[in-house]
Amino acid sequence: MAEDAILGYLAAAEEIPDSGQFASQHGLHHSDVVNVIKSLHGFRYIDAQDIKRESWVLTDEGKKYAAEGSPEVQLFLAVPQEGSISKDELQKKLQPSVFKIGCSQAGKNKWVDMGKQVSRKVQHVEDKVKELLIRVQNGEEISKDDVNSLKARKLIVAQTWKGYSVRKGPNYAPKRKKVATDLTRENLQRGDWKELEFKEYNFNAKGPPSESGHLHPLLKVKQQFKNIFVQMGFEEMPTNNFVESSFWNFDALFQPQQHPARDSHDTFFLEAPSTTRELPEEYVELVKRVHESGGYGSRGYMYDWKREEANKNLLRTHTTAVSTRMLYALAKQPFAPKRYFSIDRVFRNESVDRTHLAEFHQIEGLVCDRGLNLGDLIGVLEDFFSRLGMSKLRFKPAYNPYTEPSMEIFSYHEGLKKWVEIGNSGMFRPEMLLPMGFPEDVRVIAWGLSLERPTMILYGIDNIRDLFGHKVDLSLIKRNPICRIGLN
Repeated sequence: MAEDAILGYLAAAEEIPDSGQFASQHGLHHSDVVNVIKSLHGFRYIDAQDIKRESWVLTDEGKKYAAEGSPEVQLFLAVPQEGSISKDELQKKLQPSVFKIGCSQAGKNKWVDMGKQVSRKVQHVEDKVKELLIRVQNGEEISKDDVNSLKARKLIVAQTWKGYSVRKGPNYAPKRKKVATDLTRENLQRGDWKELEFKEYNFNAKGPPSESGHLHPLLKVKQQFKNIFVQMGFEEMPTNNFVESSFWNFDALFQPQQHPARDSHDTFFLEAPSTTRELPEEYVELVKRVHESGGYGSRGYMYDWKREEANKNLLRTHTTAVSTRMLYALAKQPFAPKRYFSIDRVFRNESVDRTHLAEFHQIEGLVCDRGLNLGDLIGVLEDFFSRLGMSKLRFKPAYNPYTEPSMEIFSYHEGLKKWVEIGNSGMFRPEMLLPMGFPEDVRVIAWGLSLERPTMILYGIDNIRDLFGHKVDLSLIKRNPICRIGLN
Protein backbone atom coordinates (compact mmCIF):
# COMPACT_ATOMS: atom_id res chain seq x y z
CA MET A 1 0.00 0.00 0.00
CA ALA A 2 2.78 2.46 0.91
CA GLU A 3 4.78 1.44 -2.17
CA ASP A 4 1.87 2.04 -4.54
CA ALA A 5 1.21 5.42 -2.90
CA ILE A 6 4.84 6.59 -3.28
CA LEU A 7 5.34 5.41 -6.88
CA GLY A 8 1.90 6.66 -7.89
CA TYR A 9 2.49 10.09 -6.36
CA LEU A 10 5.83 10.47 -8.13
CA ALA A 11 4.16 9.66 -11.47
CA ALA A 12 2.48 13.07 -11.30
CA ALA A 13 4.83 15.01 -9.01
CA GLU A 14 8.51 15.80 -9.09
CA GLU A 15 9.19 15.23 -5.40
CA ILE A 16 7.88 14.10 -2.03
CA PRO A 17 9.46 16.84 0.11
CA ASP A 18 8.71 15.28 3.50
CA SER A 19 8.02 11.61 4.18
CA GLY A 20 6.39 12.47 7.52
CA GLN A 21 3.82 14.80 5.98
CA PHE A 22 3.28 12.32 3.12
CA ALA A 23 2.50 9.54 5.61
CA SER A 24 0.01 11.75 7.50
CA GLN A 25 -1.76 12.88 4.31
CA HIS A 26 -2.18 9.31 3.06
CA GLY A 27 -3.08 7.71 6.40
CA LEU A 28 0.08 5.60 6.57
CA HIS A 29 2.47 4.79 9.37
CA HIS A 30 5.70 6.69 8.88
CA SER A 31 7.74 3.57 9.76
CA ASP A 32 6.06 1.68 6.87
CA VAL A 33 6.79 4.55 4.49
CA VAL A 34 10.45 4.65 5.60
CA ASN A 35 10.88 0.90 5.02
CA VAL A 36 9.43 1.15 1.50
CA ILE A 37 11.63 4.17 0.69
CA LYS A 38 14.74 2.23 1.73
CA SER A 39 13.74 -0.74 -0.42
CA LEU A 40 12.90 1.36 -3.51
CA HIS A 41 16.09 3.37 -3.06
CA GLY A 42 18.11 0.15 -3.03
CA PHE A 43 16.71 -0.77 -6.47
CA ARG A 44 17.20 2.83 -7.71
CA TYR A 45 13.47 3.36 -8.33
CA ILE A 46 13.84 6.52 -6.28
CA ASP A 47 16.54 8.77 -4.90
CA ALA A 48 16.15 9.63 -1.20
CA GLN A 49 17.74 12.35 0.89
CA ASP A 50 17.83 12.31 4.69
CA ILE A 51 15.81 14.87 6.64
CA LYS A 52 16.43 15.54 10.33
CA ARG A 53 14.40 17.81 12.59
CA GLU A 54 15.04 18.64 16.20
CA SER A 55 11.97 18.98 18.41
CA TRP A 56 11.16 19.08 22.11
CA VAL A 57 9.00 16.51 23.86
CA LEU A 58 7.74 16.31 27.43
CA THR A 59 9.34 14.02 29.95
CA ASP A 60 7.10 11.89 32.19
CA GLU A 61 7.37 14.60 34.83
CA GLY A 62 6.52 17.25 32.26
CA LYS A 63 3.43 15.30 31.12
CA LYS A 64 2.30 15.08 34.72
CA TYR A 65 2.61 18.83 35.27
CA ALA A 66 0.90 19.58 31.94
CA ALA A 67 -2.12 17.64 33.21
CA GLU A 68 -2.12 18.55 36.91
CA GLY A 69 -0.33 21.91 37.01
CA SER A 70 3.17 22.89 38.08
CA PRO A 71 4.33 22.09 41.65
CA GLU A 72 4.53 25.78 42.60
CA VAL A 73 0.92 26.41 41.54
CA GLN A 74 -0.28 23.23 43.26
CA LEU A 75 1.43 24.40 46.46
CA PHE A 76 0.05 27.96 46.07
CA LEU A 77 -3.52 26.65 45.68
CA ALA A 78 -3.08 24.45 48.78
CA VAL A 79 -2.36 27.57 50.90
CA PRO A 80 -5.57 29.23 52.25
CA GLN A 81 -6.51 32.57 50.65
CA GLU A 82 -6.81 34.09 54.12
CA GLY A 83 -4.62 33.22 57.08
CA SER A 84 -1.86 30.62 57.02
CA ILE A 85 -1.13 26.88 57.27
CA SER A 86 1.67 25.02 59.02
CA LYS A 87 4.34 23.39 56.91
CA ASP A 88 3.43 19.96 58.30
CA GLU A 89 -0.23 20.36 57.34
CA LEU A 90 0.72 21.70 53.91
CA GLN A 91 3.07 18.75 53.32
CA LYS A 92 0.24 16.31 54.05
CA LYS A 93 -1.82 17.82 51.20
CA LEU A 94 0.85 17.34 48.54
CA GLN A 95 3.05 14.58 47.20
CA PRO A 96 6.60 14.71 48.62
CA SER A 97 8.22 15.66 45.29
CA VAL A 98 5.56 18.30 44.56
CA PHE A 99 5.94 19.81 48.06
CA LYS A 100 9.74 19.99 47.80
CA ILE A 101 9.83 21.56 44.31
CA GLY A 102 6.79 23.73 45.01
CA CYS A 103 8.35 25.25 48.14
CA SER A 104 11.49 26.15 46.19
CA GLN A 105 9.77 27.61 43.12
CA ALA A 106 6.89 29.38 44.93
CA GLY A 107 9.36 30.97 47.34
CA LYS A 108 11.60 31.99 44.45
CA ASN A 109 8.62 33.60 42.68
CA LYS A 110 7.66 35.40 45.95
CA TRP A 111 4.19 33.93 45.86
CA VAL A 112 4.20 32.68 49.46
CA ASP A 113 5.86 33.47 52.75
CA MET A 114 7.76 30.32 53.78
CA GLY A 115 8.08 30.44 57.57
CA LYS A 116 6.87 28.02 60.21
CA GLN A 117 3.44 29.07 58.98
CA VAL A 118 2.96 29.39 55.21
CA SER A 119 0.81 32.22 53.87
CA ARG A 120 0.12 33.83 50.49
CA LYS A 121 1.88 37.04 49.44
CA VAL A 122 -0.32 37.42 46.32
CA GLN A 123 -3.91 36.38 45.66
CA HIS A 124 -3.66 35.22 42.06
CA VAL A 125 -0.97 33.53 39.95
CA GLU A 126 -0.74 32.20 36.38
CA ASP A 127 0.63 28.76 35.70
CA LYS A 128 3.05 29.72 32.94
CA VAL A 129 4.91 26.41 33.26
CA LYS A 130 1.76 24.43 32.51
CA GLU A 131 0.94 26.71 29.57
CA LEU A 132 4.42 26.28 28.10
CA LEU A 133 4.28 22.49 28.54
CA ILE A 134 0.93 22.32 26.73
CA ARG A 135 2.33 24.41 23.88
CA VAL A 136 5.31 22.06 23.55
CA GLN A 137 2.95 19.10 23.68
CA ASN A 138 0.95 20.59 20.78
CA GLY A 139 4.08 21.12 18.69
CA GLU A 140 4.11 24.91 19.01
CA GLU A 141 7.33 26.88 19.20
CA ILE A 142 8.41 28.61 22.41
CA SER A 143 11.19 31.09 23.08
CA LYS A 144 14.78 30.04 23.69
CA ASP A 145 14.64 31.28 27.30
CA ASP A 146 11.51 29.24 27.95
CA VAL A 147 13.19 26.16 26.42
CA ASN A 148 16.23 26.60 28.67
CA SER A 149 13.99 27.04 31.73
CA LEU A 150 11.98 23.86 31.08
CA LYS A 151 15.11 21.93 30.11
CA ALA A 152 16.86 22.96 33.35
CA ARG A 153 13.93 21.53 35.30
CA LYS A 154 14.10 18.32 33.20
CA LEU A 155 10.53 18.77 31.98
CA ILE A 156 11.44 18.54 28.27
CA VAL A 157 14.07 16.68 26.27
CA ALA A 158 15.31 17.04 22.70
CA GLN A 159 14.10 14.51 20.17
CA THR A 160 15.48 14.01 16.67
CA TRP A 161 12.97 13.14 13.96
CA LYS A 162 14.34 11.39 10.88
CA GLY A 163 12.66 11.15 7.52
CA TYR A 164 13.31 11.49 3.78
CA SER A 165 12.69 13.67 0.77
CA VAL A 166 12.14 11.55 -2.36
CA ARG A 167 12.59 12.04 -6.12
CA LYS A 168 12.42 9.68 -9.10
CA GLY A 169 15.46 7.47 -9.56
CA PRO A 170 17.11 6.23 -12.78
CA ASN A 171 15.07 2.99 -12.70
CA TYR A 172 11.77 4.66 -11.82
CA ALA A 173 8.57 2.94 -12.94
CA PRO A 174 4.98 3.41 -11.70
CA LYS A 175 5.00 -0.25 -10.68
CA ARG A 176 7.90 -2.24 -9.36
CA LYS A 177 8.87 -5.03 -11.69
CA LYS A 178 9.32 -8.32 -9.96
CA VAL A 179 12.85 -9.64 -10.41
CA ALA A 180 13.93 -13.24 -10.14
CA THR A 181 16.30 -14.21 -7.39
CA ASP A 182 16.97 -17.80 -8.50
CA LEU A 183 17.42 -19.60 -11.79
CA THR A 184 15.28 -22.74 -11.48
CA ARG A 185 15.05 -25.95 -13.45
CA GLU A 186 11.59 -24.92 -14.64
CA ASN A 187 13.00 -21.67 -16.06
CA LEU A 188 15.50 -23.67 -18.10
CA GLN A 189 12.89 -26.20 -19.29
CA ARG A 190 10.41 -23.52 -20.38
CA GLY A 191 13.10 -21.27 -21.84
CA ASP A 192 11.66 -18.21 -20.13
CA TRP A 193 14.98 -17.50 -18.46
CA LYS A 194 15.83 -15.35 -21.48
CA GLU A 195 13.08 -12.86 -20.60
CA LEU A 196 13.64 -12.87 -16.83
CA GLU A 197 15.24 -9.92 -15.08
CA PHE A 198 17.45 -11.13 -12.28
CA LYS A 199 18.22 -9.33 -9.06
CA GLU A 200 21.75 -8.01 -8.96
CA TYR A 201 24.08 -10.00 -6.77
CA ASN A 202 25.37 -7.99 -3.82
CA PHE A 203 28.91 -9.12 -3.22
CA ASN A 204 29.20 -6.78 -0.22
CA ALA A 205 26.25 -8.26 1.65
CA LYS A 206 27.10 -10.18 4.79
CA GLY A 207 25.80 -13.69 5.11
CA PRO A 208 24.03 -14.94 8.23
CA PRO A 209 26.44 -15.55 11.12
CA SER A 210 27.35 -19.21 11.31
CA GLU A 211 26.66 -21.07 14.51
CA SER A 212 29.72 -22.67 16.02
CA GLY A 213 31.12 -23.90 19.27
CA HIS A 214 32.85 -21.58 21.69
CA LEU A 215 35.44 -22.22 24.38
CA HIS A 216 34.44 -21.48 27.97
CA PRO A 217 36.70 -18.93 29.73
CA LEU A 218 37.78 -21.64 32.18
CA LEU A 219 38.97 -23.82 29.31
CA LYS A 220 40.96 -20.94 27.80
CA VAL A 221 42.70 -20.15 31.09
CA LYS A 222 43.20 -23.86 31.78
CA GLN A 223 44.98 -24.31 28.44
CA GLN A 224 47.30 -21.38 29.16
CA PHE A 225 48.23 -22.88 32.54
CA LYS A 226 48.90 -26.20 30.81
CA ASN A 227 51.16 -24.47 28.31
CA ILE A 228 53.17 -22.86 31.11
CA PHE A 229 53.62 -26.18 32.94
CA VAL A 230 54.74 -27.88 29.72
CA GLN A 231 57.23 -25.04 29.04
CA MET A 232 58.71 -25.73 32.49
CA GLY A 233 59.12 -29.45 31.71
CA PHE A 234 56.15 -30.85 33.68
CA GLU A 235 54.11 -33.95 32.81
CA GLU A 236 50.33 -33.97 33.20
CA MET A 237 48.87 -36.50 35.66
CA PRO A 238 45.73 -38.50 34.79
CA THR A 239 42.80 -36.99 36.71
CA ASN A 240 39.86 -38.93 35.29
CA ASN A 241 38.70 -40.42 38.61
CA PHE A 242 36.35 -38.04 40.43
CA VAL A 243 35.54 -40.80 42.96
CA GLU A 244 38.38 -41.60 45.34
CA SER A 245 38.82 -43.60 48.52
CA SER A 246 39.44 -41.83 51.82
CA PHE A 247 42.74 -43.68 51.97
CA TRP A 248 44.25 -41.98 48.91
CA ASN A 249 42.46 -38.68 49.56
CA PHE A 250 43.38 -38.38 53.25
CA ASP A 251 45.23 -41.23 54.98
CA ALA A 252 48.13 -41.58 52.53
CA LEU A 253 48.70 -37.83 52.90
CA PHE A 254 49.25 -38.27 56.66
CA GLN A 255 45.95 -36.52 57.40
CA PRO A 256 44.46 -37.89 60.66
CA GLN A 257 41.06 -39.54 60.60
CA GLN A 258 39.63 -37.08 63.15
CA HIS A 259 40.55 -34.08 60.98
CA PRO A 260 37.54 -31.72 60.44
CA ALA A 261 37.94 -31.88 56.64
CA ARG A 262 36.94 -35.57 56.80
CA ASP A 263 33.55 -34.73 58.29
CA SER A 264 30.41 -35.05 56.14
CA HIS A 265 29.85 -31.31 56.58
CA ASP A 266 32.94 -30.72 54.41
CA THR A 267 33.14 -33.81 52.19
CA PHE A 268 30.70 -35.62 49.86
CA PHE A 269 30.71 -39.32 50.77
CA LEU A 270 29.19 -41.89 48.39
CA GLU A 271 26.24 -44.09 49.34
CA ALA A 272 26.86 -46.63 46.57
CA PRO A 273 29.48 -47.93 46.30
CA SER A 274 30.19 -46.73 49.79
CA THR A 275 33.61 -48.39 50.16
CA THR A 276 36.61 -49.21 47.98
CA ARG A 277 37.26 -52.78 46.89
CA GLU A 278 41.02 -52.93 47.05
CA LEU A 279 44.02 -51.09 48.46
CA PRO A 280 47.73 -52.04 48.47
CA GLU A 281 47.76 -53.96 51.78
CA GLU A 282 51.48 -53.67 52.53
CA TYR A 283 51.37 -49.91 52.00
CA VAL A 284 48.16 -49.62 54.04
CA GLU A 285 49.94 -51.25 57.01
CA LEU A 286 52.83 -48.78 56.78
CA VAL A 287 50.40 -45.84 56.65
CA LYS A 288 48.48 -47.24 59.61
CA ARG A 289 51.68 -47.61 61.63
CA VAL A 290 52.90 -44.07 60.96
CA HIS A 291 49.47 -42.68 61.95
CA GLU A 292 49.28 -44.68 65.17
CA SER A 293 52.86 -44.69 66.45
CA GLY A 294 54.93 -42.63 64.04
CA GLY A 295 58.30 -43.51 62.61
CA TYR A 296 60.88 -41.83 60.39
CA GLY A 297 61.56 -39.33 63.18
CA SER A 298 57.87 -38.70 63.92
CA ARG A 299 55.64 -39.61 66.89
CA GLY A 300 52.59 -39.96 64.64
CA TYR A 301 49.15 -38.96 65.87
CA MET A 302 48.90 -41.66 68.57
CA TYR A 303 45.32 -42.84 67.95
CA ASP A 304 43.64 -46.05 66.79
CA TRP A 305 43.61 -45.89 63.00
CA LYS A 306 40.48 -47.53 61.52
CA ARG A 307 40.48 -49.36 58.20
CA GLU A 308 36.74 -48.78 57.70
CA GLU A 309 37.33 -45.02 57.66
CA ALA A 310 40.05 -45.39 55.04
CA ASN A 311 37.78 -47.56 52.87
CA LYS A 312 35.03 -44.93 52.52
CA ASN A 313 34.48 -43.63 49.00
CA LEU A 314 34.08 -39.91 48.36
CA LEU A 315 34.22 -37.24 45.70
CA ARG A 316 37.84 -36.13 45.81
CA THR A 317 38.34 -32.93 47.78
CA HIS A 318 41.65 -32.09 46.08
CA THR A 319 43.76 -33.31 43.18
CA THR A 320 46.52 -34.11 45.70
CA ALA A 321 44.86 -37.55 45.88
CA VAL A 322 46.06 -38.02 42.29
CA SER A 323 49.54 -36.81 43.27
CA THR A 324 49.63 -39.39 46.05
CA ARG A 325 48.87 -42.24 43.64
CA MET A 326 51.47 -40.98 41.17
CA LEU A 327 54.16 -40.67 43.84
CA TYR A 328 53.38 -44.16 45.17
CA ALA A 329 53.77 -45.58 41.64
CA LEU A 330 57.00 -43.58 41.17
CA ALA A 331 58.44 -44.92 44.44
CA LYS A 332 58.03 -48.53 43.19
CA GLN A 333 60.45 -47.89 40.31
CA PRO A 334 64.17 -47.09 40.24
CA PHE A 335 64.23 -43.46 41.31
CA ALA A 336 64.18 -40.75 38.64
CA PRO A 337 63.34 -37.05 39.22
CA LYS A 338 59.88 -36.05 38.05
CA ARG A 339 57.79 -32.93 37.55
CA TYR A 340 54.03 -33.46 37.57
CA PHE A 341 51.01 -31.18 37.23
CA SER A 342 47.22 -31.52 37.15
CA ILE A 343 44.25 -29.24 36.51
CA ASP A 344 40.84 -30.73 37.18
CA ARG A 345 37.63 -30.64 39.16
CA VAL A 346 37.34 -31.21 42.92
CA PHE A 347 34.34 -31.26 45.25
CA ARG A 348 33.68 -29.87 48.72
CA ASN A 349 30.51 -29.62 50.76
CA GLU A 350 30.53 -25.83 51.05
CA SER A 351 27.78 -23.22 51.15
CA VAL A 352 27.38 -21.65 47.71
CA ASP A 353 27.91 -17.88 47.50
CA ARG A 354 29.50 -15.36 45.14
CA THR A 355 33.03 -16.71 45.80
CA HIS A 356 32.41 -20.41 46.69
CA LEU A 357 30.96 -23.41 44.87
CA ALA A 358 30.55 -27.03 45.87
CA GLU A 359 32.68 -27.98 42.86
CA PHE A 360 35.60 -26.07 41.39
CA HIS A 361 38.94 -26.63 39.66
CA GLN A 362 42.31 -27.04 41.32
CA ILE A 363 45.70 -26.42 39.73
CA GLU A 364 48.54 -28.42 41.26
CA GLY A 365 52.22 -28.76 40.51
CA LEU A 366 54.94 -30.83 42.19
CA VAL A 367 58.63 -31.57 41.78
CA CYS A 368 60.21 -34.76 43.10
CA ASP A 369 64.03 -34.90 43.34
CA ARG A 370 66.91 -35.51 45.73
CA GLY A 371 67.97 -32.82 48.18
CA LEU A 372 65.24 -30.27 47.47
CA ASN A 373 64.72 -27.57 50.07
CA LEU A 374 62.57 -24.52 50.79
CA GLY A 375 64.76 -22.33 48.58
CA ASP A 376 64.05 -24.60 45.63
CA LEU A 377 60.31 -24.31 46.31
CA ILE A 378 60.47 -20.50 46.39
CA GLY A 379 62.57 -20.45 43.21
CA VAL A 380 60.13 -22.67 41.31
CA LEU A 381 57.19 -20.61 42.54
CA GLU A 382 58.82 -17.36 41.39
CA ASP A 383 59.52 -18.89 37.97
CA PHE A 384 55.96 -20.27 37.67
CA PHE A 385 54.12 -17.13 38.75
CA SER A 386 56.40 -14.81 36.76
CA ARG A 387 55.12 -16.58 33.65
CA LEU A 388 51.62 -15.56 34.79
CA GLY A 389 52.69 -11.94 35.00
CA MET A 390 53.02 -11.99 38.81
CA SER A 391 56.52 -10.84 39.69
CA LYS A 392 55.85 -9.48 43.20
CA LEU A 393 55.46 -12.45 45.58
CA ARG A 394 55.38 -12.83 49.33
CA PHE A 395 55.24 -16.00 51.43
CA LYS A 396 53.61 -16.54 54.81
CA PRO A 397 54.11 -19.59 57.07
CA ALA A 398 51.05 -21.85 57.20
CA TYR A 399 49.93 -25.30 58.37
CA ASN A 400 48.94 -28.30 56.26
CA PRO A 401 48.73 -31.87 57.63
CA TYR A 402 50.86 -33.28 54.80
CA THR A 403 53.43 -30.52 54.18
CA GLU A 404 56.14 -29.12 56.47
CA PRO A 405 57.18 -26.39 56.05
CA SER A 406 54.03 -24.90 54.46
CA MET A 407 53.57 -21.45 52.95
CA GLU A 408 50.67 -19.33 51.72
CA ILE A 409 51.51 -17.43 48.52
CA PHE A 410 50.61 -13.75 48.08
CA SER A 411 50.95 -11.54 45.01
CA TYR A 412 50.62 -7.78 44.73
CA HIS A 413 47.52 -6.94 42.64
CA GLU A 414 48.18 -3.74 40.69
CA GLY A 415 44.46 -3.16 40.07
CA LEU A 416 43.37 -3.60 43.68
CA LYS A 417 46.57 -2.00 45.03
CA LYS A 418 46.98 -4.67 47.70
CA TRP A 419 48.48 -8.11 48.40
CA VAL A 420 46.13 -10.97 47.46
CA GLU A 421 46.44 -14.64 48.45
CA ILE A 422 46.86 -16.70 45.27
CA GLY A 423 47.78 -20.18 46.45
CA ASN A 424 49.26 -22.61 48.98
CA SER A 425 52.52 -24.55 48.95
CA GLY A 426 54.87 -26.73 50.96
CA MET A 427 57.19 -29.73 51.12
CA PHE A 428 55.58 -33.15 51.57
CA ARG A 429 56.31 -34.64 54.99
CA PRO A 430 58.59 -37.66 55.47
CA GLU A 431 55.63 -39.46 57.14
CA MET A 432 53.93 -39.30 53.72
CA LEU A 433 56.89 -40.05 51.42
CA LEU A 434 58.95 -42.68 53.26
CA PRO A 435 56.13 -45.27 53.70
CA MET A 436 55.78 -45.17 49.90
CA GLY A 437 59.36 -46.42 49.60
CA PHE A 438 61.28 -43.30 48.52
CA PRO A 439 64.95 -42.98 49.54
CA GLU A 440 65.45 -40.75 52.59
CA ASP A 441 67.10 -37.94 50.61
CA VAL A 442 64.18 -37.57 48.17
CA ARG A 443 62.03 -34.50 48.69
CA VAL A 444 58.82 -33.32 47.03
CA ILE A 445 57.87 -29.65 46.75
CA ALA A 446 54.31 -28.79 45.70
CA TRP A 447 51.85 -25.94 45.32
CA GLY A 448 48.24 -25.43 44.34
CA LEU A 449 45.70 -22.75 43.47
CA SER A 450 42.18 -22.55 42.08
CA LEU A 451 41.43 -22.06 38.38
CA GLU A 452 38.32 -19.96 39.01
CA ARG A 453 39.98 -17.06 40.88
CA PRO A 454 42.46 -16.03 38.14
CA THR A 455 39.75 -16.54 35.51
CA MET A 456 37.38 -14.22 37.38
CA ILE A 457 40.12 -11.57 37.66
CA LEU A 458 41.09 -11.87 33.98
CA TYR A 459 37.50 -11.61 32.70
CA GLY A 460 36.19 -9.10 35.25
CA ILE A 461 33.65 -11.48 36.82
CA ASP A 462 32.79 -10.82 40.48
CA ASN A 463 30.34 -13.71 41.05
CA ILE A 464 31.62 -17.26 40.56
CA ARG A 465 28.07 -18.43 39.71
CA ASP A 466 28.24 -16.26 36.57
CA LEU A 467 31.33 -18.22 35.50
CA PHE A 468 30.53 -21.83 36.33
CA GLY A 469 27.25 -23.67 36.86
CA HIS A 470 23.68 -23.73 35.57
CA LYS A 471 23.20 -19.94 35.84
CA VAL A 472 25.93 -19.05 33.34
CA ASP A 473 24.82 -16.68 30.57
CA LEU A 474 25.63 -18.47 27.31
CA SER A 475 26.32 -15.15 25.58
CA LEU A 476 29.35 -14.83 27.90
CA ILE A 477 30.76 -17.99 26.33
CA LYS A 478 30.31 -16.59 22.82
CA ARG A 479 31.80 -13.14 23.34
CA ASN A 480 34.67 -13.68 25.82
CA PRO A 481 38.10 -12.75 24.44
CA ILE A 482 41.24 -14.87 24.30
CA CYS A 483 43.15 -15.57 27.50
CA ARG A 484 46.31 -13.46 27.73
CA ILE A 485 48.11 -15.32 30.53
CA GLY A 486 51.73 -15.80 29.56
CA LEU A 487 51.36 -13.59 26.45
CA ASN A 488 52.75 -10.40 28.04
